[in-house]
Amino acid sequence: MRERFLNAVFIFGFSILNCGPIFAQLVNFNRENPYKKVFVATDNFGPSYLDVLERAYPMARPDSLKFEILNDLAYYWHTRNLVTALDFTKEGLHLASDNQDSLWEGRFQITQGSILLRMEKLDSAEVVLEAARTKVQPRDLAFLNTQLGYVYERRGQLDRAADYAMESLNLGVGLNDKKALALAYSDLSNLFWKQSKFETGLEYGLKSLKIFEERNLNDLDYDFTLYVVGNNYLALKEHEKAKKYYEHAITIGERYGFYNNLSDVYISLVDLYAYLNEFEKAAQAGENALKYANLLENNFMVMRSWLSIGKLQNLQGKYISAIESLQKCIEVATADFGDEYYLSQAYETLGKAFAGNHNYKEAYQAFAEYDVLKNRIFTAEADRRISLLKTEFDVMTKEGTIQLQEAELKKHRTRQTMVIIIAGLLSLLLFLSYKAIQNNVKKNRLLQQQNREKEFLLKEIHHRVKNNLEIVSSLLALQSAEINDPKIIEAMQESQNRVHSMSMIHQNLYQGKSLSSIEMKGYFENLANYVLDAFGVENRVKVLFEMEPLELDVDTAIPIGLIVNELLTNSLKHAFPNNKAGSIRIGLHKKDTQLYMKVADNGVGHTSYEKMQGSGFGTRLIQLLTQQLDGKINIAIDKGTLVSFEFQYIKAA
Repeated sequence: MRERFLNAVFIFGFSILNCGPIFAQLVNFNRENPYKKVFVATDNFGPSYLDVLERAYPMARPDSLKFEILNDLAYYWHTRNLVTALDFTKEGLHLASDNQDSLWEGRFQITQGSILLRMEKLDSAEVVLEAARTKVQPRDLAFLNTQLGYVYERRGQLDRAADYAMESLNLGVGLNDKKALALAYSDLSNLFWKQSKFETGLEYGLKSLKIFEERNLNDLDYDFTLYVVGNNYLALKEHEKAKKYYEHAITIGERYGFYNNLSDVYISLVDLYAYLNEFEKAAQAGENALKYANLLENNFMVMRSWLSIGKLQNLQGKYISAIESLQKCIEVATADFGDEYYLSQAYETLGKAFAGNHNYKEAYQAFAEYDVLKNRIFTAEADRRISLLKTEFDVMTKEGTIQLQEAELKKHRTRQTMVIIIAGLLSLLLFLSYKAIQNNVKKNRLLQQQNREKEFLLKEIHHRVKNNLEIVSSLLALQSAEINDPKIIEAMQESQNRVHSMSMIHQNLYQGKSLSSIEMKGYFENLANYVLDAFGVENRVKVLFEMEPLELDVDTAIPIGLIVNELLTNSLKHAFPNNKAGSIRIGLHKKDTQLYMKVADNGVGHTSYEKMQGSGFGTRLIQLLTQQLDGKINIAIDKGTLVSFEFQYIKAA
């Protein structure tokens, strides 16, 4: 009881530390495939995975996902505690029945049969398993047959058990189910070991391990097969190899909490260490075997644990202790225990213990019981059937090899035909590609020539537009020379500057690399130099450019150029009176779909702003151009004037 409590505390503590990440790994209802099926989709978890499944299945919808999680929970609980496993199975059967889901009812019945046979209820297990056969799919039958094979193996009917292994093998071949093949070979290995055909048992065990290892999953059946292979090596007296496989099985069993396999392995380790005369280690292995058997509440494992301990005590000459252990063993094996194989070993070992203790009458009775049980199990018919099955397996394997070779030859011929066809198609494709490339080269040359002509024409157009705008600017200058009114002269000068700012755009287009965009920093520099020169203030006013090179399309560049021209003109007219020196800062940068621009001076500030507000047309022009660019304007006055803009910038296609 204390051991069970400590074990529960350990698992609970471990689950608190690890369940969060494991839960997300195994079950995530936000994923397309919410459940990574344990020992099928993944084995990357520790012993707390049962806690994860127990927490997850109530949250799943009552459909196949919920049934799958609950069935795995029930089945893998049977490796730790049969009573708990049976409770979860009954819950699954109840849910499947309520949902009228016969498929999942059959699958829960297979799990129920697996548990019942380990609870020594062999007849009930057989009935449940046979009832499941008509409900489940063909891919479930290999596992069902494995469980029925265990029922007959426990009854000592090894020939019938081998029949079910053969049926599983046929299913595995037909469905190309690697797990079914591995299970069938594992079952055969165990049956040949029980028949003392150790070399054959080893052969099939290693075949099974190879298939399991190709799946790259450390599951319960792989762990059991490691134990079976170890048993065959132990019987062949290859002790180091046996020990290696047992230790591997223990590592997996401890990682996932496979108590049934751990009890099995420790039982065999008792024999191994006893052969090696390492009696202390053998005794410790016996205690471990009994510990895990009691945790499971599995009488079959408890009986075998006491049997292994009794064998060890016999070897040590502790006959009285051996008699006590073996009597406990036989006491556990009740009338419906069913497994005459291990029961026969118990009576044989008890007979040796009585003989060693000089209780010859009791020894005779024990040996007589052993003979009865042995004759039931190892009949000539059973031996003949097992041998015949081995021949059938060998023939089937050879036939399978021949079929595989024929299939490979057929594939080879098909590949050759396909290679010839593909080579012909490739040759045709290459010829057509060559002609297409020739045509494309001609088209590209023609397009390049047309593009050069269009580029030349566009540059010529921009050049002529620039010249025409310069003519307009010159006409404005000539006209202003005929006028005496200072206000009209000033307006004419401002218009001349505006026209010039637009002409500079077209000049950049026909002189630059691109016909569709303007580099704004260079443009601002040229514009500022022109305006400073026009006002004759280049020696006392400096223009600073706080920006990186930035290209804009023509439709955006022209209104921005006009806005900057107006603001430069306004600052030079009003911000620096009485020949005051100063500076103007211009900045423009782009972020996502927004353009941010500022024009700031360190002039007289408030006075200059009032004069700008009263300038009339220039102010309205700035407002109209800002609206055109879907922008906002903000003016700040503090030791100068700062005018900032925010424009929507969606580049023209």
